[in-house]
Amino acid sequence: MVDIATRVYNHKWRIDPIVRSLIDTDFYKLLMCQSVFRNKPDTIVTFSLINRSPSIRLADLVDEGELREQLDHIRTLRLSRGESTFLRGNTFYGKRQMFRPDFMEWFENFTLPPYHLEKRDGQYELTFEGRWPEVMMWEIPALAVLMELRSRAVLKSMGRFELQVLYARAMTKLWEKVERLRPVKGLRLGDFGTRRRHSFLWQDWAVQALQEGLGEKFVGTSNCLIAMRREVEAIGTNAHELPMVYSALAKNDAELAEAPFRVLADWHEEHDGNLRIILPDTYGTARFLERAPDWLAQWTGIRIDSGDPVAGAEAAISWWTARGEDPTKKLVIFSDALDVTMIESLQARFGGRVKVSFGWGTLLTNDFRGLVADDALAPFSLVCKAVMADGRPTVKLSDNPQKALGPTDEVARYKRVFGVGNQVAQPLVV
Repeated sequence: MVDIATRVYNHKWRIDPIVRSLIDTDFYKLLMCQSVFRNKPDTIVTFSLINRSPSIRLADLVDEGELREQLDHIRTLRLSRGESTFLRGNTFYGKRQMFRPDFMEWFENFTLPPYHLEKRDGQYELTFEGRWPEVMMWEIPALAVLMELRSRAVLKSMGRFELQVLYARAMTKLWEKVERLRPVKGLRLGDFGTRRRHSFLWQDWAVQALQEGLGEKFVGTSNCLIAMRREVEAIGTNAHELPMVYSALAKNDAELAEAPFRVLADWHEEHDGNLRIILPDTYGTARFLERAPDWLAQWTGIRIDSGDPVAGAEAAISWWTARGEDPTKKLVIFSDALDVTMIESLQARFGGRVKVSFGWGTLLTNDFRGLVADDALAPFSLVCKAVMADGRPTVKLSDNPQKALGPTDEVARYKRVFGVGNQVAQPLVV
């Protein structure tokens, strides 16, 4: 097992790469990239870093030269022979050759495109513009770099023993969560924590802790590199990025209203089984379910990623029942701001009524709350989103208005088109 504290102490080397592989990314990114490669390869998209916790002044904490050094290093990465073999030959979700030969040939020759970086008002403006299949692959490594550089900035003044004690306390904190979850009946839990992790080494340690502590209740990790190294399932389906870009490309309101379903129709052609998971909250779950075509009710399940998770799951159960589907055969994946108490509560309420699974993110891989002075390692909400597509702005409404994105006039238009009324703001945890 890696001595994390010693490795952190040795970050004083000139460069200790944060991202060492193109597959140090989430599985859903590769699945979506293949879909985009097939369906929208020439769409020009701009991704932008968005700090939803502006009190964390990243440009004051993270040295620009060090940030550029890490980003430039990522641009030198290529898929290794072993990584290619893993993607080409492994079984994912019970399916061999998940990734098509034409996509794999492209990915084996892929390098990340240029980036644009500026400082403004204590924050970094980091953007990526280009063909959608290429620039979308920046999202996860860019977030991972900034999150870990922030951690390093806080930790760099600590001595060897102080670091040993810090990580011992953090390990104890995480292991106590594992011990609480161990007796939860019917638990199915996976790691979704790549994007806002404390560090790669910490995420890797967390996955190993869940493997040992939860056994078969731990169903896998979204991180492809860790899945390969630790021989666990790589898990994940799709994200808000797809409907956001498809919707931005709509030429009128009628096309806009149908865009979220066109995305899923394309996905339906490519995937089956547990990859047919609906993510309904991009433009409001309630109206999405009201307008959804009947064939979507036959999909395997739904992911609840914003708003009140209880209300979201209850709405899904009612929707399936009204469409003649048996909810006990459907899968509900909870993935928003999870920690132990919420996992216990949701499992107790919905276990037996549906198949329940949890994608545990930031509070698995970055819960250092209360462990250093001024809570300087507490996690915060940093995202990298598609903000433009072929010159048009993208919009996300979410079931939590705190997570809404897009120009004010376009947000108003989307609310009108999708019939989204007043929304109840939920605390923005991470």
